[in-house]
Amino acid sequence: MSNEKSPTPAAPAGKPRRVKIILLMVLLCGATVAGRMWWHGRNFEETDNAYLAGHVSTISSRVPGVITKVLVSDNQVVKKGDVLAELDHADQQVRVAQIKAQLAQIDAQAKQGEAQIEQARAEAQAVSAQLSRSQTQLKRASTDADRYSSLYNSQMKAIAKTELDAAVAARDSAAADVKALSQQVHAAESKIDVSEHSRSALLAQKNVLATQLEDATLQLSYHTIVAPVAGRIGRKNLEVGIRVQSGQQLLSIVQEGGWVTANFKETQIAPLYRGQKATIRIDAFPGRDFIGHVESFSPASGAQFSLMPPDNATGNFTKIVQRVPVKIVFDPKDLKTLEGRLTPGMSAFVEIDLRQGGPAERPVAVAAK
Repeated sequence: MSNEKSPTPAAPAGKPRRVKIILLMVLLCGATVAGRMWWHGRNFEETDNAYLAGHVSTISSRVPGVITKVLVSDNQVVKKGDVLAELDHADQQVRVAQIKAQLAQIDAQAKQGEAQIEQARAEAQAVSAQLSRSQTQLKRASTDADRYSSLYNSQMKAIAKTELDAAVAARDSAAADVKALSQQVHAAESKIDVSEHSRSALLAQKNVLATQLEDATLQLSYHTIVAPVAGRIGRKNLEVGIRVQSGQQLLSIVQEGGWVTANFKETQIAPLYRGQKATIRIDAFPGRDFIGHVESFSPASGAQFSLMPPDNATGNFTKIVQRVPVKIVFDPKDLKTLEGRLTPGMSAFVEIDLRQGGPAERPVAVAAK
């Protein structure tokens, strides 16, 4: 047997070339991807830290009471002013009736007081007329007494002494009548003042009761819970027979429409401005792009509105990139196509093309300078 080794077959000449081509294609793809990422990062700002937001009205009871009627169900569409629920209002109705009865009683007393005032005025007028007559009689009696005095004196006895005495007595009687009637006039006027003061007190009490009636009627209206806005019912927490307290949350109303709150990094804010168009993708509707625009920027970062804002004046400070909420509103056409399906809390992705040009208000600001 021969110990010679068989020759090894030579490697194909084309294999190194294929390897080079594959490596070249990989490098080309990597360069394309890197270029694409660089181009996208230069011309677009995006964030997946975005969520749908909307107007959510929390409905609570303004007065305590027991629920007697529930007129809505979960996810129901309601209009502004629709009755949502009713509380037992029997006690409040009794209070309203009591105040109305007190008002009626005061009205009757006020009418009686007005009658007393009119009667006192009539009496005062009658006494005043008598006083006028008495004053006239006193004037005449005084004249007679003076004339008789001149006719009967130490030098002249033209009349009898009895006539002089009668004239003097008539004068004194008339004077007494005038004094008595003057006191009666004063008493009548005082009676009028007292009656008018009593009526004023009754009117003041009536005003107090009228205010109490207005408040009681208002409290009675609070026993009917109505929708302050239009929307859909959510988080309903009320049933017939439940006793609720003032301020207790009963349900929520989510209004139609909404916006996106996109939390951009603070390093992404510089090229953004109001009115800039944005592309919105919602996780609930994959493959569909929505159009919106930047409406406003938060006045502070999200950390500043937290329950415990960070205190950077500490020895263990670590710099963290902050997030700034940006409000992005939808195009009205997109909202109409998905009316009732866009709900607050949905996750979203926001992308803004920076090649749209500068903000519209920038030339105005330059012109103002």
